[in-house]
Amino acid sequence: MKAVKQPFTFNRRSCGVLMHITSLPGRHGSGDLGRAAYDFVDFLSAAGQRWWQMLPVNPPGDGFSPYSCNSTFAGSPWLISLDQLVKEGLLRKSELLPSTAFRDAKLIFQAVVPYRAERLRVAYERFKYKSGANAALNRFIRKHSGWLDDFALFSALQEAHGGKPWNLWARDLRLHEPSALADARRVLADEVRFHQFQQYIFDKQWSALKAYANKKGVGLIGDIPIFIAYDSADVWARRDLFVLDREGAPRVVSGCPPDFFNADGQRWGHPHYDWRRHQQEGFAWWVKRFAETLRLFDGVRIDHFLGFYRTWQIPADQLTARVGKWVKTPGRELFTAVRKRLGQPPIIAEDLGAVTVGASRLRDEFGFPSMKVLQFGFGGGCDHMPHNQSAASVFYTGTHDNDTIRGYFDKVETAGRRSRKARAEFALMQRYANTNGDGTNMHWDLIRTVMASRAHTAIFPVQDILGLGGEARMNVPGTVVDNWEWRMKPGALKKEHAAMLRTMCEDFERVQ
Repeated sequence: MKAVKQPFTFNRRSCGVLMHITSLPGRHGSGDLGRAAYDFVDFLSAAGQRWWQMLPVNPPGDGFSPYSCNSTFAGSPWLISLDQLVKEGLLRKSELLPSTAFRDAKLIFQAVVPYRAERLRVAYERFKYKSGANAALNRFIRKHSGWLDDFALFSALQEAHGGKPWNLWARDLRLHEPSALADARRVLADEVRFHQFQQYIFDKQWSALKAYANKKGVGLIGDIPIFIAYDSADVWARRDLFVLDREGAPRVVSGCPPDFFNADGQRWGHPHYDWRRHQQEGFAWWVKRFAETLRLFDGVRIDHFLGFYRTWQIPADQLTARVGKWVKTPGRELFTAVRKRLGQPPIIAEDLGAVTVGASRLRDEFGFPSMKVLQFGFGGGCDHMPHNQSAASVFYTGTHDNDTIRGYFDKVETAGRRSRKARAEFALMQRYANTNGDGTNMHWDLIRTVMASRAHTAIFPVQDILGLGGEARMNVPGTVVDNWEWRMKPGALKKEHAAMLRTMCEDFERVQ
């Protein structure tokens, strides 16, 4: 495996915008790889932005969370542009009448998924008879067989079992027995090929968008969560890489211990890695995971980087995270293997939370920039304040897990009527942003504050650029409803927004 060449870097002054691709506007209920994505790249280029940061683009599983996907290698078929399939003759315009259940400002997953799935099946049936198309698909299948064979069969089997998770399938299929898999591949051959087709189309459309963005000087930042969903092709196909019992059930699950905010801790429920097995294989699975992500993206954020130093293991039969233990992770050995095979790709360490000395040393040893969030600074985290930033950091006004700047401002202002601490926090925000008014332009004042910092990289959620309130929040950690649904309204981003951002970029030497 050759080292991945990366023309983009986090070692020079630059800035970008955080927005998941599903948040783009569009006629088919969700943002996708169609025209709106290219328009957004044009906006970023005009605004002097170097980066478009997204959330994971793998197929979402339960709860439609991009951080709980059924594959770490596959792309989400729900991101495929249906309009592009019309141009290729695989769909007709008359087949793309929008559903009345769609909403411009909200992604209704229960409406979007069946709508898109139905049309992708129509496109597949036409694709079968398109001259030369199947030869291209066969080449794609051969090239990506290392993960695609298992993923496509997993997806076909899951549909054949009515969507049930793999641990509820027949024992021979559950345990990945070769004879059972061979029979399934024969019986479900067309369904397997349908899922391979979807990955081929996703890859084709993604590659075109990435090439366009790179030509415009815009790099794409992806996201690698440390843990993966139990009900995934990865766990099903490689049970030996996880701490499972003989029947495939988790022995321990992920989470974090009790703290000041949560007496029971948090039980996330992901299976833990069998790190000894990963080391025996030279971390080959991880190297492939990074390589595939960096094929799609120009840089990557590692979600929960702290877990690469140690993780909290909870016995699977425990309903809370009260009972558990810290287990060291061979992060140094893992990242050494990644660098040996892939060079020094641009990586951001999401090190938010209770940062240990060991995790900080691991981050600094490999030169990964740290994440800092302005909202945390106003809340008392002095290392997140602009005047304390080092060049080796990626500075955000907020992330997808934070409220918007406008929503945060409103909440702190309201709380200030009851709390002395909140009043002090609100006053600090006003002084820092150099505003004493009603906060109408607070979002721009704080974007400028982050732009002016020493941090090499500055990134802003698109909601902050638009000055939207808490109704536009993307995710509330610890909750499972009403997340990942926000969408940007058509025409929301205007030339004035691009001009404002570009002027700031030029003022603070972030245009490359």
